[in-house]
This record gives sequence, structure tokens and C-alpha cells, in this order.
Amino acid sequence: MVANDTQQVLDLTKWEKIAGENAATYQSAHPYPHGQFDNFLEASAARRAMEAFPKVKDDGWIHYVHVNEKKHGLNKMDLIPADIQQVIQELNSDAFVQILSRLTGIEGLKADPSLEGGGLHQTQRGGFLNIHADFTVHPHKRNWRRRVNLLVYLNEDWKPEYRGELELWTRDMKACAQKILPVFNRCAIFNTDDDSFHGLPDPVQCPEDTTRKSIALYYFTEETATPRKRATNYRARPGDGVKSLFIWADREAVRIYNTLKGWLGINDDFVSKVLNLFNRKK
Repeated sequence: MVANDTQQVLDLTKWEKIAGENAATYQSAHPYPHGQFDNFLEASAARRAMEAFPKVKDDGWIHYVHVNEKKHGLNKMDLIPADIQQVIQELNSDAFVQILSRLTGIEGLKADPSLEGGGLHQTQRGGFLNIHADFTVHPHKRNWRRRVNLLVYLNEDWKPEYRGELELWTRDMKACAQKILPVFNRCAIFNTDDDSFHGLPDPVQCPEDTTRKSIALYYFTEETATPRKRATNYRARPGDGVKSLFIWADREAVRIYNTLKGWLGINDDFVSKVLNLFNRKK
């Protein structure tokens, strides 16, 4: 599918100025470089994307359901609706990536057209994502180091009592330093260092007929020296108690899967099918 029109998705001139004005604040933010920006997409583009967002039961969704997360992802461009494709293409364009470099201070950023691990994310009532630092290297590009996450939220009338805040934790995992509510057309951007711990660890409390929706895009730099490769590093929070053991065990399983994924060239459809089979047998 391709976009049916060329209506403006993002005011690049405006965001180039905002990036310059906010670069110092972003780069010095606590607990690690980050920023949140409201009214991110042009209003009509954000609404079209929200209204086009596929249902969890539609084709192509990968169901991440295990100890450390309960969410759903869709990263096949041919199954993503045209109005959302248009947003992704704009945010992966050279012009926008240059703006992102200016904001973050990271030169040589590259978009990932394969949307590995990204694309569309959706969380139903009761869903969660434990605190973690992201995988450090692209699964299929060994010299691509992961550097920046960008999330665009498409949740109209999202209430605080629904929870689902993106939590940013201190690098020593002692406390939550920032919370970002996933309200409509808000964009969260943050650096993905080895210890940029984040997540939404408490189950989402939205109504059954509502979901937490986002577009998730990741940006990389191509390194001359091979970067250290590490799978998603899930971490327990203070007070998690015995739950910490399950978080650790699941983290190790994810590490093994990530290694096999690189060796065998498999994608997340494989793990989705395995997890769904396991859940049907329970």
C-alpha cells in the first residue's frame, strides 16, 4: 500500500527550529538525554494515522507475550495502512534524520527501513513492558549501533487513570526519574545507551475497547569498530522481590533468542508463533 495523497505530515521547517532551540536541554536532560514534544505531527496527519491504526486481530501483528512484556507489534510495511506509511516515510527521511541529529547531537544517524523491533506498537488493557535497556546492535547489521528511539503516541482522550506512562529510570535503577503520558500526538525521543532504562511496568488500565497505540522508530549509527552486542536488558525494580528471579530468567531467554535470530536470520514472526502456541496449550 502507498499513501493516497501528499498532504503534509510534518512541518520540517518548524521542527528544525525546535530542534535547535531544544538541543542543549535535550542533551543535558535527566536521567539521560530525552525530550517530549506535543502537537508533533500536523493535526490532520495525526488524526488520519490514528483512525487508520490496525486492530490487534488484523493480519501481521507479532504478539510479544512473556514474563517481561505483553504487547503487540506490526513492522511489515505492506500491511501498515497508507496514512501511517506516510508518517513513517517522513520520519525516516534524510531531512528529518538530520533534524534528529541536530537535536540529539549524534552525527551520522541512520533510519532503519526494516523497522526491526519497531513499526506499530499496541497494548491492550493489562498489557505492560518491564523496565529495560534496548538491544544495542541491529540484529542483521552487525556494525549498526542503536542510538535513538522515537515514539509517536496516537491515543485520543487518554486519561491519567489509564496509566501506560513511559517511565524513564535512573541509570543505577534506583528510581523512576520521569514519566511521559502517551497522549494523542505527543512524541517522546530518547537516547538508547547501555543503561537508558525505560518501560511501562505497571499494567495498562484503559477500557477493554481501548488500546495504547504508538509508532516506534529506531535510529542507528554505522560504526567503524564493531560495537558490543547485547540483547534487551530487562531489570527488576526495587521492591520487585521474588519477581526479580523471573525477570532475570526471561531476560536470559531473550538473550539466547536474540543470538539465534542473528545467526539464523529469523525474524520476530517465529517467536510470535511459538509464544502463541505455548499460550494456547496453557
